[in-house]
Amino acid sequence: MRGDLPADWDARVAALLDRCSGQAAAVATRKASQDAIEDLAPALPELLGGSADLTGSNLCSWTGSRPANREAAGNYINYGVREFAMTAIANGIALHGGFIPYTATFLVFSDYARNAIRLAALMKQRQVMVYTHDSIGLGEDGPTHQPIEQAASLRLIPGLDVWRPADAVETAVAWVAALERRDGPSCLLLSRQNLPALPRPPEQVADIRRGGYVLREAADGDARLVLLATGSEVSLVLEAQAVLSQQGIPVRVVAMPCSARFDRQLPAYRRQVLPLATPILAVEAGHPDLWWKYVGTAGAVIGIDRFGESAPATDLYQFFGITVDAIVARARSLSGRAPG
Repeated sequence: MRGDLPADWDARVAALLDRCSGQAAAVATRKASQDAIEDLAPALPELLGGSADLTGSNLCSWTGSRPANREAAGNYINYGVREFAMTAIANGIALHGGFIPYTATFLVFSDYARNAIRLAALMKQRQVMVYTHDSIGLGEDGPTHQPIEQAASLRLIPGLDVWRPADAVETAVAWVAALERRDGPSCLLLSRQNLPALPRPPEQVADIRRGGYVLREAADGDARLVLLATGSEVSLVLEAQAVLSQQGIPVRVVAMPCSARFDRQLPAYRRQVLPLATPILAVEAGHPDLWWKYVGTAGAVIGIDRFGESAPATDLYQFFGITVDAIVARARSLSGRAPG
């Protein structure tokens, strides 16, 4: 009822992060999220999950999930297609105390739940909202189901932490940060498609909690450009960094899984990650407006400011110009060299 986490919490978290860091296979972050729940939930009998009729797609159940209904007690609620009611009920559960509720649906359907999401933030309630199928990467479901403005609009809600992790390690950190947070709700925006594992030293794993961190430094440490990305686009900017390095353009790669967390860091840390004098190119498969506050007038943003299309994910990324070649061309221009 006090909301305290178990005494062995830090050890469990360390074991989870070690496991994720040792994985080399590509995995969708929605699956990485389910794996994180599987690791953490056995120690959290107060964890009360549920989905708006999309459990099989959200991957938000675990082996210990038991449906709660009139016949039996349980730890998982089948909410039906009721995104607003689901989120509002979770607010009530959090206000009651004794439980940590988490809910799940597709990111594009967060619009149905917006008033309840806003109230969760206003009331500073510990609630975890899992939103999968986070971009045009979901493919053939088309523009009605492809979120464009949802991530940006959620980030505008005061007091709401919005995480868009790039791999299993960032996903695990997002879950841990959301469960540990006691002064507000968190959203986890997760991919349908597999994303590659990103090798990183232990100190970088610790920095993920800061919301933004240097994932890959320029080879000589003297970057002429910063590539900033989230989620499924982080692996693209890493590939672009390698190409630019071969062309003699040193580039730093910054991952920003949670801009709200990054904004709460001390100015010295923020300036260390995003130096004022270095041009910044931000890349995200969503509405670009948020990123202008980081890149300024000297930088640029590669994003999507129109509705999506129905096609396989790889074709959509090509169509919308979110590719390694497009990133390299824009980066060369920003760094003072015209595209070849």
